Amino acid sequence: MAKKITTDKINLGIDIDGDGKPDVSFNLKTIGMFLIGISTVIGMWFTLKADIEEAKALPKPQIERIEYDLKDELIRQTIMDTQEDVESILNKLEKLEERIYEMSKNQ
Repeated sequence: MAKKITTDKINLGIDIDGDGKPDVSFNLKTIGMFLIGISTVIGMWFTLKADIEEAKALPKPQIERIEYDLKDELIRQTIMDTQEDVESILNKLEKLEERIYEMSKNQ
């Protein structure tokens, strides 16, 4: 009969300081995970490099006149809305000042 090989019993120990006991030990599972992780990082690196080279080859985007006009119109509209809000706040402030003056005058 064939024996079942388990990866838990196969360990690789490395003795760094020379005392005869392994300071670092790896099993096949850990080594496999390490190799898969390294290959994944290397694959991502080369994919990223290829994407960067492809982006360098593409033409630069041009801002069309319509886009510029739309942005300009949006900015101008925002300024006008803000100006209307400030005027409304000033009117309310003037009314409050009048009321405060009336109240202080009556006391």
